[in-house]
Amino acid sequence: MEKKYWVPALDKANAVLRLIADQPGKLRLIDLSKETGIHKSSMFSLLHTMESLHWAVSEKDGTYSLGSAMASFGNAFFKKFSLIDQFAKEARPVVERIRLTVQLGKLEGDQVLYLAKEEAVSPIRLVSEPGMRIPAHATALGKVMLSELDVVELNERFPTGMLTPLTPNTISDRGLLWASLQEIKRQKFAYDLQESILGFCCVASPVRDETGRVIAAVSCSMPSHMWEEKREDALREIRQLADKLSLNPENGL
Repeated sequence: MEKKYWVPALDKANAVLRLIADQPGKLRLIDLSKETGIHKSSMFSLLHTMESLHWAVSEKDGTYSLGSAMASFGNAFFKKFSLIDQFAKEARPVVERIRLTVQLGKLEGDQVLYLAKEEAVSPIRLVSEPGMRIPAHATALGKVMLSELDVVELNERFPTGMLTPLTPNTISDRGLLWASLQEIKRQKFAYDLQESILGFCCVASPVRDETGRVIAAVSCSMPSHMWEEKREDALREIRQLADKLSLNPENGL
């Protein structure tokens, strides 16, 4: 983006908010100052303004968390996606049938942005939440959406050719990823075999608009010890869910 009309104060505020979002309730004024290079006196004024706007809130121990205004902004952002409402309606019965967590995400650059989640009752919770991002090459959601790209588009999203591994099972080479994506494109679903989180497996299927363009994907995650038992049921349910969401002509993102 051209920086001719860049506002430095907003850039600083954005940097601070991202740090607070990544580490809520862990960073004090001095920590934020060190991380951003913003002088302590300027940081004090910035945080005071953010608190007044409800962008941030100071905890009793002097650390900072995101304020209520951020929640309002987030809700307003997600409300524009009719697909999220449709997902909530259609995914809940799936969760009740297979007793596994179901998620909705979209591709942004080289990452998956989680849009919604319907969670199964389980003592083990997934760390993914709406608004979170994770490298696309390490997830079933991401790979099933990446499979729609041609080789030029894939190279643009992963220019170095080396992909960050999240676990020992993550594909870390662009060439190997491309080969895997060709099979995923053919079969129209993708697996994550402990590639993003050790101990968890996942299956995903794409959601398409009325033109056939992939606009999102849905996935089902489970502890790896359940994989062999529940994989086929999860695949069937997720493909059916993706088909239902794809039939909605108002699903554009």
